[in-house]
Amino acid sequence: MTGLAILGTTAFLMGAATNAQDATKVDPKHYKVLLENDQVRVLRIVYGPHEKSVMHSHPPGVVVYLTDARGRFTMPGGKSQDAVTKAGTVAWTDATTHMPENTGDKDFEVIQVELKTNPAAAR
Repeated sequence: MTGLAILGTTAFLMGAATNAQDATKVDPKHYKVLLENDQVRVLRIVYGPHEKSVMHSHPPGVVVYLTDARGRFTMPGGKSQDAVTKAGTVAWTDATTHMPENTGDKDFEVIQVELKTNPAAAR
Protein backbone atom coordinates (compact mmCIF):
# COMPACT_ATOMS: atom_id res chain seq x y z
CA MET A 1 0.00 0.00 0.00
CA THR A 2 1.57 3.25 -1.09
CA GLY A 3 0.73 6.73 0.00
CA LEU A 4 2.07 9.79 1.67
CA ALA A 5 -0.20 8.96 4.60
CA ILE A 6 1.43 5.56 5.02
CA LEU A 7 4.82 7.24 5.04
CA GLY A 8 3.67 9.16 8.07
CA THR A 9 4.29 6.10 10.21
CA THR A 10 7.21 4.46 8.41
CA ALA A 11 10.94 4.73 7.95
CA PHE A 12 11.21 8.36 6.89
CA LEU A 13 10.15 9.45 10.35
CA MET A 14 13.47 10.25 11.94
CA GLY A 15 12.17 12.67 14.59
CA ALA A 16 14.50 14.66 16.80
CA ALA A 17 17.49 12.55 15.83
CA THR A 18 18.65 15.30 13.49
CA ASN A 19 18.99 19.04 13.75
CA ALA A 20 16.45 19.87 11.04
CA GLN A 21 14.53 23.07 11.57
CA ASP A 22 10.96 24.27 11.77
CA ALA A 23 9.35 24.12 8.32
CA THR A 24 7.67 27.52 8.69
CA LYS A 25 11.03 29.17 9.36
CA VAL A 26 13.15 27.43 6.71
CA ASP A 27 10.42 27.19 4.01
CA PRO A 28 7.77 29.90 4.48
CA LYS A 29 6.85 29.69 0.78
CA HIS A 30 5.22 26.27 1.34
CA TYR A 31 4.32 26.30 5.08
CA LYS A 32 1.89 28.78 6.67
CA VAL A 33 0.62 28.78 10.26
CA LEU A 34 -3.20 28.93 10.33
CA LEU A 35 -3.65 28.57 14.10
CA GLU A 36 -1.35 28.15 17.05
CA ASN A 37 -1.97 27.77 20.77
CA ASP A 38 -0.39 25.91 23.68
CA GLN A 39 -1.75 22.54 22.44
CA VAL A 40 -1.42 22.54 18.63
CA ARG A 41 -0.08 24.32 15.60
CA VAL A 42 -2.09 24.00 12.38
CA LEU A 43 -0.21 24.39 9.09
CA ARG A 44 -1.43 24.80 5.54
CA ILE A 45 1.11 23.22 3.21
CA VAL A 46 0.97 23.94 -0.53
CA TYR A 47 3.46 22.75 -3.15
CA GLY A 48 3.29 23.65 -6.82
CA PRO A 49 4.17 21.09 -9.47
CA HIS A 50 7.73 19.79 -9.08
CA GLU A 51 8.50 22.13 -6.16
CA LYS A 52 10.92 20.94 -3.50
CA SER A 53 11.44 21.97 0.12
CA VAL A 54 14.45 21.81 2.42
CA MET A 55 15.19 19.38 5.25
CA HIS A 56 12.93 20.16 8.22
CA SER A 57 11.10 18.54 11.14
CA HIS A 58 7.56 18.17 12.42
CA PRO A 59 6.39 16.92 15.83
CA PRO A 60 3.72 14.17 16.04
CA GLY A 61 0.31 15.05 14.65
CA VAL A 62 -2.37 14.52 12.02
CA VAL A 63 -2.19 15.21 8.29
CA VAL A 64 -5.25 15.83 6.09
CA TYR A 65 -4.70 15.70 2.32
CA LEU A 66 -6.94 18.26 0.61
CA THR A 67 -5.83 17.25 -2.89
CA ASP A 68 -4.36 14.19 -4.53
CA ALA A 69 -0.60 14.17 -4.02
CA ARG A 70 2.46 12.64 -5.63
CA GLY A 71 5.60 13.11 -3.64
CA ARG A 72 9.11 12.08 -2.76
CA PHE A 73 10.43 12.30 0.77
CA THR A 74 14.17 12.36 1.26
CA MET A 75 15.34 11.52 4.76
CA PRO A 76 18.50 12.47 6.61
CA GLY A 77 21.19 10.23 5.20
CA GLY A 78 19.83 10.42 1.65
CA LYS A 79 17.29 7.59 1.42
CA SER A 80 14.09 8.58 -0.35
CA GLN A 81 10.60 7.17 -0.80
CA ASP A 82 8.03 7.98 -3.47
CA ALA A 83 4.33 7.91 -2.65
CA VAL A 84 0.86 8.73 -3.92
CA THR A 85 -2.04 9.81 -1.68
CA LYS A 86 -5.67 10.56 -2.52
CA ALA A 87 -7.55 13.69 -1.47
CA GLY A 88 -9.46 13.12 1.76
CA THR A 89 -6.84 10.84 3.30
CA VAL A 90 -6.30 11.51 7.01
CA ALA A 91 -3.26 10.03 8.74
CA TRP A 92 -1.40 10.08 12.03
CA THR A 93 2.28 10.98 11.77
CA ASP A 94 4.99 10.42 14.31
CA ALA A 95 7.72 13.03 14.67
CA THR A 96 9.21 13.53 11.22
CA THR A 97 12.39 14.84 9.63
CA HIS A 98 12.34 14.96 5.83
CA MET A 99 12.75 16.96 2.64
CA PRO A 100 9.51 16.76 0.62
CA GLU A 101 9.15 17.24 -3.11
CA ASN A 102 6.01 17.39 -5.26
CA THR A 103 6.78 14.97 -8.10
CA GLY A 104 3.39 15.53 -9.72
CA ASP A 105 2.17 17.92 -12.40
CA LYS A 106 -0.47 19.55 -10.15
CA ASP A 107 -0.43 21.51 -6.90
CA PHE A 108 -0.95 19.53 -3.73
CA GLU A 109 -2.34 20.91 -0.51
CA VAL A 110 -2.24 19.48 3.00
CA ILE A 111 -3.39 20.56 6.46
CA GLN A 112 -1.05 19.37 9.20
CA VAL A 113 -2.00 19.55 12.88
CA GLU A 114 1.18 19.41 14.95
CA LEU A 115 0.81 18.43 18.60
CA LYS A 116 2.74 20.40 21.17
CA THR A 117 2.35 17.78 23.88
CA ASN A 118 3.32 14.13 23.91
CA PRO A 119 0.05 12.17 23.47
CA ALA A 120 1.53 9.04 25.06
CA ALA A 121 2.40 11.00 28.21
CA ALA A 122 -1.21 12.18 28.58
CA ARG A 123 -2.52 8.63 29.10
